[in-house]
Amino acid sequence: MLDITAADRIAIHETIALHGHVADDRDWDRWSELFSDDVVLDLEDFGLGTTNGIAALRKLSRDNQDDPAQPLGHHVTNIVLVAQDGDRVRARSKGLAVNADGTSGTVVYEDTLRREPQGWRICHRKILARRAPVRA
Repeated sequence: MLDITAADRIAIHETIALHGHVADDRDWDRWSELFSDDVVLDLEDFGLGTTNGIAALRKLSRDNQDDPAQPLGHHVTNIVLVAQDGDRVRARSKGLAVNADGTSGTVVYEDTLRREPQGWRICHRKILARRAPVRA
């Protein structure tokens, strides 16, 4: 059992859930409301490498915001807290994406959040694509 208050649990859930709103609004200046300044974002599963720091994340977001492959809707669900180490908590959640052509996709977010003076922030996120198995 994690030694975390209900208020912290709600704050963590809201931090993770905020991702969809900021991404869909393309409001990149708000990334700091959910990510730490030193965030590490692992996008290896999408061939985009690892992004280090909030400034690099904003640049990546702006550079790719007009890519037609970017989803119109990002939805985060099934948030569970899986481990705690002091003021750090690990969480897993599911992401659902709705694309402009009506297709959808899903990912798993593996997050580490850290308590900071302004609240809980994601300091490490690994995004894992969920893909159908390739049939031979």
